[in-house]
Amino acid sequence: MSGINRKKITPGMQVLIVMKKDQRTGKLTKGAVKDVLTKSQTHPHGIKVRLESGDVGRVKEILTSKEGRP
Repeated sequence: MSGINRKKITPGMQVLIVMKKDQRTGKLTKGAVKDVLTKSQTHPHGIKVRLESGDVGRVKEILTSKEGRP
């Protein structure tokens, strides 16, 4: 599932993000959402989030919901 809609992303979800430093290579980082940083409802490059690990990036794919369902 794509990460361009803010309403589909909530804290606790498992997601794949691309961090600013990895935009050229497209390397994805997996983690659980701690905070949703984008204020607008959609963003063409993905909603910006902070993971529980502290990494910040744009959501490229939603892996599971908070309840563990894809």
